[in-house]
Amino acid sequence: MWRVGVDSGGTFTDVALFDEESGNIRVWKVPSTPDDPSRAIAQGVQEGLARAAEGVSPAAVGYFGHGTTVATNALIQHKGAATGLLTTRGFRDLLEIGRQRRPHLYDLQADKPPVLVSRDLRLEVPERLRHDGRIEVPLDEDAVRAAARTLKAAGVKAVAICFLYSYVDARHEQRARAILAEELPGVFITTSHEVAPEFREFERLTTVTVNAYLGPVMAGYIERLGPRLREVGIAVAPHITQSNGGVISFDTAREQPVRTVLSGPATGVVGGLKTGLLAGLRNLITFDMGGTSTDVALIEDGRPKLAGEMEVHGYPLKAPMLDIHTVGAGGGSIAYIDAGGLLKVGPRSAGADPGPVCYGRGNEEATVTDANVVLQTLNPRHLLGGRMPIDQAKARAAIGRLADRLSLDLMATAQGIISVVTANMAKAIRVISVQRGHDPRDYTLVAFGGAGPLHAARLARELDMPRILVPRNPGILCALGLLLTDLQSNFAQTRQMPVSAEGVAAMREVFAALEARAEAWFATEGIAPGARHLRRTVDMRYAGQNYELPVAWPEAAASAEDLHARLRHGFEQAHQQMYGYVAPEEPIQAITFRLEAVGLVRQAELRAHPPAAEPVASAAIGAREVWLAEAKGFVSCPIYDRERLAPGHSIAGPAIIEQMDATTVLLPGQVAEVDAYLNLIVEG
Repeated sequence: MWRVGVDSGGTFTDVALFDEESGNIRVWKVPSTPDDPSRAIAQGVQEGLARAAEGVSPAAVGYFGHGTTVATNALIQHKGAATGLLTTRGFRDLLEIGRQRRPHLYDLQADKPPVLVSRDLRLEVPERLRHDGRIEVPLDEDAVRAAARTLKAAGVKAVAICFLYSYVDARHEQRARAILAEELPGVFITTSHEVAPEFREFERLTTVTVNAYLGPVMAGYIERLGPRLREVGIAVAPHITQSNGGVISFDTAREQPVRTVLSGPATGVVGGLKTGLLAGLRNLITFDMGGTSTDVALIEDGRPKLAGEMEVHGYPLKAPMLDIHTVGAGGGSIAYIDAGGLLKVGPRSAGADPGPVCYGRGNEEATVTDANVVLQTLNPRHLLGGRMPIDQAKARAAIGRLADRLSLDLMATAQGIISVVTANMAKAIRVISVQRGHDPRDYTLVAFGGAGPLHAARLARELDMPRILVPRNPGILCALGLLLTDLQSNFAQTRQMPVSAEGVAAMREVFAALEARAEAWFATEGIAPGARHLRRTVDMRYAGQNYELPVAWPEAAASAEDLHARLRHGFEQAHQQMYGYVAPEEPIQAITFRLEAVGLVRQAELRAHPPAAEPVASAAIGAREVWLAEAKGFVSCPIYDRERLAPGHSIAGPAIIEQMDATTVLLPGQVAEVDAYLNLIVEG
């Protein structure tokens, strides 16, 4: 049987195919189809099975998973469904008022992201719960029906329901949902207690609103993708990656699309983690550079950081997701000169269509890829193993136009583009490391994505990182990560209480309720009892603080007193790392209880390879003049075919290592060793 993973990106759609019997991995790439991503997915799978896997029948596919940017793109481009909102009387404008903070402290003109629900579609109904769940004003069901009819007349396709303190008692939201379902058949309806049963009203409101806004978009995508896959011959039930790195069924993704806003980058973190662990490395910074953006994440001691709340494209979301930081720096990022005459790169991108100038599809604005083609770090004739021709003359002309305006020569301008984009990516890594108490010099840079290995050498030197790991198939690692992850869901509940030995019983009651929800999810997904795994954490803070830190629940605690002591110690450690101090005399509060439920499934097994039988010289396929800033000019660099490299091979820079899905650059003084799993370990 074969397992298939597909990552649908902004520029390319990547396909990973794994043969469970032999352990062989095959890879394929096709250009993405932004107008309908399902077309490229079906095409990529069909071509991958026929050509990369040499004619394997689609009937032999026993698992299909994919990461998608559908929800992300709909949110970025504001192309979601016409959405209505039902909320507690007096809170109609909370969605627009938000928090009194600016995205940039000193920018008085900073624009907020567009409000996803216009004011005429934000309707109030009389109802009110107190903070402890007591009903102050009963739900006015007649007002709910009247609101439903108003929304129906407006032609909404989705409705979000968010009532005050519904995370304490959900009865009002449940009844309102039932009424709306009667009045609005066929309309996507979602409630805040199902999507984000946590405190902080504004963040819970934005989360359920985004979920409603994306609901019909995701449903339409799933309805298109399913038949396309069946036409290709894929008979198994597909899965979609969610933002926490696990996969979920199509049904779950249809109900809670907000969980998929980081679907694509999340599996890259999973793939980077599994690759790093095989290489014996547990402290990693993943660096995923694609055609449109760069995603970075920090993994400490073998565990990626999980955030309960993040801001995605300007919208705060309370949904479990890997702590991934994204910047608009990719191979397709456009270089330009700003009003002050300075060279800037991104975040605007040429995307898949028309793509960089060198693709010859009509774009005339220079991109990062064009700069690499001019410098000849990238093959100046073709990419994708010869399937995609490259027009270097057009790239040189585009860079030349920038050079004339900057009064620089051609090569200095091309190198300037690389230096600017490297600085942008280094800043992103400092956000997830230095700004959170981690020294990047203590971590290994895992470089992947179509452009990651191309830029990793300079990025590592910029950050003084001593080691780079380039996986065997870096360009399709996000797709491969789909075959290395488990089914996963996260459950949360806000219950504010003091952290004390006397309060342990109440804490255990909250977790018991979360475990009941997890067991119901396990049953729905068909996970066998022996394959179920739970991990508990508690968000804690000093009384009076406004931000919480996650602390692992001490599973092995012998008594209430022991558990209390371990919780306090764990919190103080986390507080010391984040803020640099502890306050032993201050009381500590438990705020939100979280449960991670994992259903273990069979994963792709990455196997070790035998040592090289031939010298590394047998992998050399020629040489190319490459312009290197370190040498201040062109240097003749040997070119190696990644397919011919084997464990034990060593390559000294400067050198170029090419493969179908990526190009790796080694700078002078760097040495790459091939390990048993065909990863490149670069040091120097």
